[in-house]
Amino acid sequence: MRFRLTPRETSFYDMFAASADNIVTGSKLLMELLGAEPSARGEIAERMRAAEHAGDDATHAIFHQLNSSFITPFDREDIYSLASCLDDIMDFMEEAVDLVVLYNVEELPKGVEQQIEVLARAAELTAEAMPNLRTMSHLTEYWIEVNRLENQADQIHRKLLAHLFNGKYDAIEVLKLKQIVDVLEEAADAFEHVANTVETIAVKES
Repeated sequence: MRFRLTPRETSFYDMFAASADNIVTGSKLLMELLGAEPSARGEIAERMRAAEHAGDDATHAIFHQLNSSFITPFDREDIYSLASCLDDIMDFMEEAVDLVVLYNVEELPKGVEQQIEVLARAAELTAEAMPNLRTMSHLTEYWIEVNRLENQADQIHRKLLAHLFNGKYDAIEVLKLKQIVDVLEEAADAFEHVANTVETIAVKES
């Protein structure tokens, strides 16, 4: 850990933790969507939209704090990158739920539940990791596991695409479902971007 002679603004740690906790809320709403009747999905989408707005507020609060702080706990560009990547995750999860509702999807293809389970696990790991930015401890296991989960998500995504193109679905349904599974894959990628940013911060601070 690098020794510092100057005080640092520590509220960023709490804000990153709050942002990550909100992502866990979003992942739980995704899980809820899986077991919901089509008629109940609109209400879930409303709650997801509220969570996404809360995520935007958390991101803007971090940016405001960044612009008003003379001394930051780590590099400004890394704070901006981490906040932006966390925000991306929430955006992708909200988009996926919204598409399910907008497209009136009756049944999600087999394999989507595996995508969402990976996202839920990555959300838990990310929420557990954010408080550790204070001490830069116990983070190596986090970014290794999130990278493993992202590789798993890639495999699930490829299998889902193969399933969608097997001739069972008509062309319009394929387009709808492919957009949904692609957005869920982007959420998995965004979790990896967060983990990579945390790794970069930890290396700089070591």
